[in-house]
Amino acid sequence: MPEPPFRPEDLYLFRQEVSDAVALPPHNRKEHYRPRIKPLPLQRLRDEKQVLRDSLSDPWEILDQGETGEELFFCRPGVTTAVLRKLKRGGWVIAAELDLHGLRSDEARITLASFLLHCVHNDLRCVRIIHGKGLRSKNREPVLKHKLRHWLMQREDVLAFCQARPADGGSGAVIVLLKSSTRVHHP
Repeated sequence: MPEPPFRPEDLYLFRQEVSDAVALPPHNRKEHYRPRIKPLPLQRLRDEKQVLRDSLSDPWEILDQGETGEELFFCRPGVTTAVLRKLKRGGWVIAAELDLHGLRSDEARITLASFLLHCVHNDLRCVRIIHGKGLRSKNREPVLKHKLRHWLMQREDVLAFCQARPADGGSGAVIVLLKSSTRVHHP
């Protein structure tokens, strides 16, 4: 049988030696906890600064020339033409994408609502939504394109949207600018 690490008389001697010791108060102890530093979202901060600068410029009154009537675009009142122009030129980083190809209207609406809720919750400000060109639908008309316009205009978290540049999907996609999650009121 192994011996205990100390004998009873050792314990008695130890207690005698430390009998006048006073325990340190808990707040005098050194904490070795180092808080984790959150990464800085530099591009989002630059984008938000630009929106602030753009919002202080002249209000949007007249659409850019050259609209064909088939292009999707929308700008909420109070958002300047500079913001819409920057969105049209691809000046925002696209943070997420949703492809609605092959979905029926009711499925697309529900999927879109869920996607936008996720984006706002995660502060994804600029997103691309692919609705397709309608080449496989009746009369080769883009059914989702027209519905998407109405769905997006009804959402308070959508600041602006426009047809994607050709490199980003052209007339088969839309680029959407969302409010910052810190500025959206959640019920």
